[in-house]
Amino acid sequence: MIRINLLPSKRKKAFLLPPVFIYGIIAMVVVIIVILAGTFFMNNQISSKQADLSEKEQTLKKLQAALEEVKNYEKDNKDYRDKNSIIEQLKKNQIVPLRLLDEVSEMLPKGVWLTSLTDKGGIVSIEGFAFTNSDLVSYVQNLKGSKYFTEVMLVESRQTQMEDFTIYKFNLTLKITV
Repeated sequence: MIRINLLPSKRKKAFLLPPVFIYGIIAMVVVIIVILAGTFFMNNQISSKQADLSEKEQTLKKLQAALEEVKNYEKDNKDYRDKNSIIEQLKKNQIVPLRLLDEVSEMLPKGVWLTSLTDKGGIVSIEGFAFTNSDLVSYVQNLKGSKYFTEVMLVESRQTQMEDFTIYKFNLTLKITV
């Protein structure tokens, strides 16, 4: 037989959370998901920036090496120019002693001989002897007529006795121009 119980039974009531808690839990889950997504995005951005930074540091190192190379080139170029300038100056000054000796000896008349010739910074001092005063004056006039000498001055002329001869000892200065 079948039994039917018509009396109300004691059923357990289902446990229902109030809607405020349900909404709070949903909101909390959404906030946690947003925080996790933000953290993942930020970590991705940080790693991207670090990769850019390391790439730029490598580029900076390459550029610094190139800059150092340019500085070395400029230094070497300056050294080359300085050395070249010195060589050009030496070449230019190389002709001065040759021109000096050539002109001084070419203008030397008979009866005049030189004992000393010194050059100090373009000022030439000549010492020597002459048989007559007119030979000495002729030599000084010849030097004054040269286009390579300026400011020819007879500093000293002294009559002296050498063995049985009367001679003139002289000292003159001049400036050489090339």
